[in-house]
Amino acid sequence: MATEQPARRGMILVLSSPSGAGKSSLARTLLQTDDRFELSVSVTTRAKRASEIEGTHYHFLTREEFEAARDRGDLLEWAEVHGNFYGTPRAPVEKALGEGRDILFDIDWQGTEQVRAAMPADTVTIFILPPSFTELKARLMRRAEDAPEVIEKRLRNAADEIAHWPDYHDVIVNDDLGRAYRELVGIIEAERRRRDRIAVGGTLAASLLQESGRPA
Repeated sequence: MATEQPARRGMILVLSSPSGAGKSSLARTLLQTDDRFELSVSVTTRAKRASEIEGTHYHFLTREEFEAARDRGDLLEWAEVHGNFYGTPRAPVEKALGEGRDILFDIDWQGTEQVRAAMPADTVTIFILPPSFTELKARLMRRAEDAPEVIEKRLRNAADEIAHWPDYHDVIVNDDLGRAYRELVGIIEAERRRRDRIAVGGTLAASLLQESGRPA
């Protein structure tokens, strides 16, 4: 018996931003409201925060374990950020796309470049900007999950991260979470209608041309 093919190939949606710009809130809302998306769970050598769950937020590895996976070619992308390693296992992503499932990536610009280079036709990239640097600092302080010296380091790195916004397909300014989310949904729906993602559309078009007597 032939295996049923998915209606369309899945896509990789990458959200990037400096820490505190709101990409995690947008990603969380997307996952709660759109069951066609699943989160790519990264591996990291960073210490687990009190609010994080192993296997849900990250897979936490030792530095030696991470380097072994990287050297085997098991990671689709990897980067060193704030002194820690982050990466994405390759096999689960390739499997999900082939089954028509969409994968959400919450990664930085370094990881984005690697994912886009590895799977350019499958990847949509969006950069989330804060409305101002002052608001970015206030958000980091309100979050109260990092020590003051960590917050200062994130702020120092924010300018370098923001400088990469022109490399992304789309940019959203998160001055209002509800409006920013509506913009995000609009981009996603447009990408899902792209002809190279829709297997059913191509099959239907070929059938219509055959019925009309014109070669496909």
